[in-house]
Amino acid sequence: MVIYGVALLAFCMLLGVILGELLGRLIGIEANIGGIGIAMLLLVLLSGYLKQSFRLGDLSEQGIHFWSAVYIPIVVAMAAKQNVIAALDGGFIALVAGGLSVILSFLLVPLISKVGR
Repeated sequence: MVIYGVALLAFCMLLGVILGELLGRLIGIEANIGGIGIAMLLLVLLSGYLKQSFRLGDLSEQGIHFWSAVYIPIVVAMAAKQNVIAALDGGFIALVAGGLSVILSFLLVPLISKVGR
């Protein structure tokens, strides 16, 4: 059932935020350091562990897979938005550096695809 996926996501998110806050305090910063990344890593590891260790029904497995598949792109999109906002605040040089890295990446795609063959 989808509810197991939600429960797993909630557990990973809560544990990730707690660990991120703890990591921030250990470093001496009043901020969450990597809590969402920790939650994503926990979600990937625990969903793989649950699939191998327990015999879940098809609906339960589909629910866990659904929330695992939905959560990661949302977090990546949120991080990308923050990077764009930081680049806009950083000024013209940050925009030029970001644009050049994207253009260079696009130019390297044909080269990488030839190497892969």
